Amino acid sequence: MTEPDRDLAPETPAAAARLVANHRRFLAFLQARVGSRALAEDILQDAFVRGLGKLDGLRDEESAIAWFYRVLRNAVIDHQRRDAAASRRLDALAAELDPIAPASETHGAVCQCVGQLADNLKPEYAEALRRIELDGVAVKDYAAEAGITAGNAAVRVFRAREALRRQVMRSCGTCAEHGCLDCTCAGPCGDAPKRA
Repeated sequence: MTEPDRDLAPETPAAAARLVANHRRFLAFLQARVGSRALAEDILQDAFVRGLGKLDGLRDEESAIAWFYRVLRNAVIDHQRRDAAASRRLDALAAELDPIAPASETHGAVCQCVGQLADNLKPEYAEALRRIELDGVAVKDYAAEAGITAGNAAVRVFRAREALRRQVMRSCGTCAEHGCLDCTCAGPCGDAPKRA
């Protein structure tokens, strides 16, 4: 009786014991395909949980190993599909957040207090808005500059825009709701709340 077999309860089927005995081989198989031991362990654990309940349908314990390798291959494929889909969604969000060049006639007409309000945001939010909105840097390029992922940069820009919107609403009130381009609200900007 091998070491893993002693740890199993007597009612554990032979096929399950065989799978547990091959744990290290399965883990090495997964790690070679996903590149991360932690991720390989997560995938293997999930496959064990799903697979152990389906062992009753196997003809013999020899087919259990081949069957489980198929389960693991499918799990890797599923992981890669989910990862690719998440990456596509983050890329789409980053592209959506890339600045649109303002018309030259409106660029100079933007409320000056918005710039002052942006300075009251968290420093990383203010910098993200400055680089992306004012300097026209693409989100992915800003991400590289800041040493963060494109997805993280997209989220940061989204949150910065929301925080700035809240600041403008607090400071300019109805002027901001109606899209004022020639703002004369010099007073409230200096009194704007700090760090939204």
